[in-house]
Amino acid sequence: MIFKDLINNVFELKNTPKRIISLVPSQTELLVDLGLEDSIVGVTKFCVHPTHLKQNKTIVGGTKTINIDKIKALKPDIILCNKEENTKEIVEICQKIAPTHVSDIFTIDDTIELINQYGSVFSKEKEARTLTSILKTELEDFQNFIKDKPSLKVAYFIWKNPWMVAANHTFINHLLKLNKHDNIFGNLNRYPEIELKDLSNADLILLSSEPYPFSEKHVIELKEYTKSSKIILVDGEYFSWYGSRLTKAFSYFKTLRNSI
Repeated sequence: MIFKDLINNVFELKNTPKRIISLVPSQTELLVDLGLEDSIVGVTKFCVHPTHLKQNKTIVGGTKTINIDKIKALKPDIILCNKEENTKEIVEICQKIAPTHVSDIFTIDDTIELINQYGSVFSKEKEARTLTSILKTELEDFQNFIKDKPSLKVAYFIWKNPWMVAANHTFINHLLKLNKHDNIFGNLNRYPEIELKDLSNADLILLSSEPYPFSEKHVIELKEYTKSSKIILVDGEYFSWYGSRLTKAFSYFKTLRNSI
């Protein structure tokens, strides 16, 4: 069968893939929730959900660096990548080894399309429909919850030294908007470096748990630059992981908003 991924690459599969390598942590979790854990043969060192997975599967590297020999030795039927998390070079290498699916996620709708594509590729259409139905229900419930809440001017930090934030054209920014968070760096693109002096008009500063592991000491550090902003640590997985993680994210967002 002929398939097209989320960046319009076309690939052919003669049969339903039985040996899967996933180079994207959130997509690995999605595979498990679609009932495909037994078909996964290779993952990255960052594939931490479910927690037991790395003990049972071959670790083939990270998201930016891979062990090509390990990947070849696993004889995958398909390799799963992401345009942002994996490099173009990695994708091109994988395409020479096996059919390669590349996702490109900016919105909830993109996530739903990815889940449905996996349902088709892996013959898990029923499971995919169940997941997308849960996701749509959770989203609708959250939209009802958030509609009367005030908008907040927000900065979302992902890195330190240099200080970097999530800006426009990112999945994080999409979820910030759903939370009625007005990104003060929304006029910038992707993940820019910023000056801390530019935080003066923020109502709320969010310090993500990943990729940089922010902690309370960083909350104290930033308070020197903004006296009026509330600064809190947040679970970065709920703001940046797509796939089945989103079915749990909106409950987290409700709790977060109620604590502000």
